[in-house]
Amino acid sequence: MIVGTAGHIDHGKTTLTRALTGVDTDRLKEEKARGISIELGYAYLPLANGEMLGVIDVPGHEKFIRTMASGVTGIDYALLVVAADDGVMPQTVEHLAILRLLGVRRGAVALTKTDRADAARIAAVEGDIAALLADTPFAGAPVFRTAATQPGDPGVAALLAHLAEVAGTLPSRDDRRLFRLGVDRVFTLTGQGTVVTGTALAGRVAVGDTLVLAPGGQQARVRGIHAQGRTAGEGRGGERLALNLAGVAKEEIERGTWIVAPALQACSERVDAQLALATGVLKAWSPVHVHLGAAHHTAHVVPLDGDTVQPGRPARVQLVFDVAVHAVPGDRFVVRNAQATQTIGGGIVLDPFGAARKRRSPARLAWLDALQSYVDGGGVSALLAQSPLGVRAAALVRLTQSPGDALALPPTCLRIPLPGGEELLITEDALARLEQSVLDALGGFHAKHPDDAGPELWRLKRMAQPDAEDALWSALVARMLAAGSIAQRGHSLHLPGRSVELTGEEQALAAPLLAALEKGRFDPPWVRDLSKEHRVPEGEVRRLLRKLARAGELSQVVPDLFYHPRPLAEMAKIVATLPDTQAATFRDATQLGRKRAIQVLEFFDRVGYTRRVRNSHLVRPNASWPEAI
Repeated sequence: MIVGTAGHIDHGKTTLTRALTGVDTDRLKEEKARGISIELGYAYLPLANGEMLGVIDVPGHEKFIRTMASGVTGIDYALLVVAADDGVMPQTVEHLAILRLLGVRRGAVALTKTDRADAARIAAVEGDIAALLADTPFAGAPVFRTAATQPGDPGVAALLAHLAEVAGTLPSRDDRRLFRLGVDRVFTLTGQGTVVTGTALAGRVAVGDTLVLAPGGQQARVRGIHAQGRTAGEGRGGERLALNLAGVAKEEIERGTWIVAPALQACSERVDAQLALATGVLKAWSPVHVHLGAAHHTAHVVPLDGDTVQPGRPARVQLVFDVAVHAVPGDRFVVRNAQATQTIGGGIVLDPFGAARKRRSPARLAWLDALQSYVDGGGVSALLAQSPLGVRAAALVRLTQSPGDALALPPTCLRIPLPGGEELLITEDALARLEQSVLDALGGFHAKHPDDAGPELWRLKRMAQPDAEDALWSALVARMLAAGSIAQRGHSLHLPGRSVELTGEEQALAAPLLAALEKGRFDPPWVRDLSKEHRVPEGEVRRLLRKLARAGELSQVVPDLFYHPRPLAEMAKIVATLPDTQAATFRDATQLGRKRAIQVLEFFDRVGYTRRVRNSHLVRPNASWPEAI
């Protein structure tokens, strides 16, 4: 069990820690000289029941609130220290607020220096403590009268017995999640190298494991572990750990850096969260100081549910940081004002990857609702239900901290393979809605372009689901083709029933026209030229070629200019093989004029085979041009 002290400066936190554990946590020369704690102190005591008691001694001075907040993150039990002679003081109140904001719910009170106060004063201070705790999770917490400087003090003994009893009943943490540790101290040891200390918030780590710094991304191998003050082969969530790391220098790590499993390394400058203010009003872009884990950052607040955030009214916000930060849904944080002189509130992380655009859209707010449900104890079903285009397995692992093979997916969830061994997860209901969007898009296309056979695969994607993963889109269309809900003719997709039948007379006329277009290769004749050559009215040639286009036997690049599939496939291959397909390079490769080269390239853009980036036409990922039969 890890106990974190809290309380005003000079109320005896360090002295009490020494009386409980026998360890003096003031190790710095300046701390000895000034008689106050400046840095976090750590002490460990083996208990009779086999448990190891860890105590984090935090500084009480208001200048060291950042240090205090980093020290109590992840603790199991709070020990609020109040001196009998001083009573409740400003940092008593602020430290208590920080404990509440960080989600600490269990604790006790140590009334120290009782040998310096009479019975009436002690009773009065205990009354003040009871009033202070009345509306908090610590209401009714046991109060232990102590005089820690007195050898064999019965109050200290009673407090220690209480902590040992609590340690025996504390529920174990879930170590099935991926490993996370927030660094609160980093140093080097001669012959061993870089050592970091912190409280492991989740998961397990063993000697030989590879971890990652977040932010930063540098890999580090675990050379050695101290868990709760003892040499160990592994550490787990809920323990104070010291990790000896190979592969990273001390200068690459600072207080607030996270040491995490590789799957959790992604960071973001935007974090969506639920924020509750105790005082003050925050409007758009208000600057604040944020204490998240052991880290301290500055950020700007963007309200998501209204124009301002008011005290006593929890609201969703986006925190926009100056640098990328690491967080997971459910992480708690403390917010201080722009001058860092007052704690004004705190909250819970919902989405550690906030949206840069459309952050207030209904779909985005519904996603945050789903994340809130997950944080409150729900499963991943709500997240999948709010993922109309599916969600990458790696993203779900990052949000839930669960290994990919341990994700509790609903039976209606489908896995779609993605490049690189990744998977896209999507529900059957979401896939059904995507299929309907494809049918609607094709219906609209046929109504608007009755003379067109149908859009090609990637053009249809831009019409129906432009934001879908390419692999999802390919799988969706393949599924619909197999089911017969859509059909394909050549490279054109269409609704079933849009068959094109040529009469015998039309077939006889079409044969020489198709031959002439194929013979023209990259520069086929226009409708007017075909009309003159074959002595057929121009309107009849145009009507028949449009019908052939609907049948998928031709493609109309611009009005009255039709291409045979074979030369069009040749030009598609040229586009794919050119180092940089621009109008000039494509013109030279095909021996066409500049105007015609541009028309063909714009056709490839239009049908979704390529996309224009400045002057270049790039083949879209996963796009291919069907070979002509």
